[in-house]
Amino acid sequence: MKKTVCLTAGLLTTLLCCTPAAAATGVGTSGVPLWLCIPFAGLLLSIAVFPLVKPEWWDKNKGKAVIFWSLLFVVPFAFTNGIGESATVTLECLINDYLTFIVLLFGLFCVSGNITLEGDLVGSPRVNVLILALGTLLSSCIGTTGASMLMVRPLIKINSWRKRKSQTMIFFIFLISNIGGCLTPMGDPPLLMGFMRGVPFFWSLRLLPILLFNMTVLLFIYYHIDRRAYMKDIAEGRKPDISKPGTHVRICGAHNFFFLLLIVLAVILSGVLPTLPAFQDASGAARGLHIGSVTLSFSSMIEISLILLVAWLSFRTTDVTVRTKNHFTWSAIAEVAVLFAGIFITMQPALMLLKTSGGELGLTHPAQMFWATGALSSFLDNTPTYLVFLTTAGSLGFAQGMVTTVGTVPVKMLTAISCGAVFMGASTYIGNAPNFMVKSISDENGIRMPSFFRYMLWSICILLPVFLLDTLLFFM
Repeated sequence: MKKTVCLTAGLLTTLLCCTPAAAATGVGTSGVPLWLCIPFAGLLLSIAVFPLVKPEWWDKNKGKAVIFWSLLFVVPFAFTNGIGESATVTLECLINDYLTFIVLLFGLFCVSGNITLEGDLVGSPRVNVLILALGTLLSSCIGTTGASMLMVRPLIKINSWRKRKSQTMIFFIFLISNIGGCLTPMGDPPLLMGFMRGVPFFWSLRLLPILLFNMTVLLFIYYHIDRRAYMKDIAEGRKPDISKPGTHVRICGAHNFFFLLLIVLAVILSGVLPTLPAFQDASGAARGLHIGSVTLSFSSMIEISLILLVAWLSFRTTDVTVRTKNHFTWSAIAEVAVLFAGIFITMQPALMLLKTSGGELGLTHPAQMFWATGALSSFLDNTPTYLVFLTTAGSLGFAQGMVTTVGTVPVKMLTAISCGAVFMGASTYIGNAPNFMVKSISDENGIRMPSFFRYMLWSICILLPVFLLDTLLFFM
């Protein structure tokens, strides 16, 4: 319990120190009191602690906890900024951020659940390394969320005979759910936002040496950890059930790969369509459906409609036996939908403070940008965090570098911001969309995943040294 209190205090300190310019007065420059960040930290603490100390209560009441912490932000914010502003902020968050997020995750969850792997492929350390490497590279093609949903069930399936396998899913989150998405704007939303602000589409391919370095180091570490666990499983008499010698692998529901590509296309369209004159009004703002003072853009409506249609077609065209073999249920996506609704709402004060104070942090060096962007992307949405620091870098008045719509940004600094936003989302379960989904699916399939804080201990012990090497080799 003492460790939990210390970690919680550290988390609160991290969130409050994100806005040093306002620390002296206790109020952000946007008029948002710093104490309004407490509901966000409280929700994170609930997610971290209650599954350990009150698991049955948490399973039944997580929705109530989300409502409690959300209201603890919405109601005081209404008192300090007015009911209208509170309603606008909440609606903006739910309609333009959470809705597209959960629909994308739902579509990928449905389509990937209709793809299964059959055969006698064995979850040995070498095979696991190959699958992790393949999935990491695939993340830049279909996105970290798409690759995670596609690869998670096959990897769980080939390791089902093993007792010790949580380390495989932890490194899965490190590599496939996060680091692998750095090579293209399709890989991770922050890079897509950069593309929309003038960063060339193929610019991020220059991050390949950094990706390969991180892959090599992490897979080397993983191989030796998994090999030790593998030998213990073998020593206990565990062995895979293989009826025939050789490697026989068959993919069932393979036509769903086409549906995955359609979802990727829908995401790309959502980033490109708002830049077209037909989707802008006379003032240049996005056209769309007005819900109160909030606008759901036509581009987002097209994205949502396409993804839901694809999910429906996937279910209509795939035999139910495929989902049965995958042990497909709705519990994982339901848990993520409930928890992230609260996360999206309660993290709004931290994002507001970051937007108003980001330019006052005195960050002028690539290494500083790498760690600042990454540290905040570990707990907050990495897309607005990326945009804040990209805008900050563009306003520093550099004469040479990448010319974007927010200003000229030195290439090394742009590299640092991009890597920080993409890589360090792996630091916590909530750092990137697929992290918690992978955890939920793993838990559902009998893999004992580490708790919120224990997972952070893994990331500190393994990822932190790797990121320090990144700093020394690429950002100094």
